[in-house]
Amino acid sequence: MPEKEIDTRALFGISYGLYVLSSRLEDKLNGQIASVVVQVTSDPIVLACCLHKDNFTTKCIRESRMFSISILEEETPMTFIGNFGFKSGRDIDKFSSCKCELTERGVPYTPDYSLAVIEAEVISEVDVFTHVLFFGKVVHAKVLKDGTPMTYSYYHEVKKGKSPKHAPTFGIDAGKIH
Repeated sequence: MPEKEIDTRALFGISYGLYVLSSRLEDKLNGQIASVVVQVTSDPIVLACCLHKDNFTTKCIRESRMFSISILEEETPMTFIGNFGFKSGRDIDKFSSCKCELTERGVPYTPDYSLAVIEAEVISEVDVFTHVLFFGKVVHAKVLKDGTPMTYSYYHEVKKGKSPKHAPTFGIDAGKIH
């Protein structure tokens, strides 16, 4: 199908959540906002997440082979999202402005504004042009509190959030195809 036949409004029907995806590189803890996380199998439980190749979190996951996913609640403030979504962990300690805990395997996560945390061990990765799709076998998961998970739609429509430059959905809301 030629690009001119792609009506990007069709993609708005795909449902996404909003998460803090975290990992570590030796003693450096890092996390970022991610919207592309999906469960792909149930026995064993495997999740897939997609990150831009240039992101520091991608480097952390590639080297540690572990990641955590904090499922954000609707009440998450935009300042919190901005810290994890629009700044680089190469330049700042993103966890310095929020509570940070470590899983038994030493993977960081934030309980702040998180409904649950899931920890996974990378079993494979796939190169997808500008991004990397990581597949992780879930090794631990726990519910932190009750609440309503934030969807990407809620983030855009209610909180009036924007997509950062390296987000897989960047440009789609403007009708562009990259």
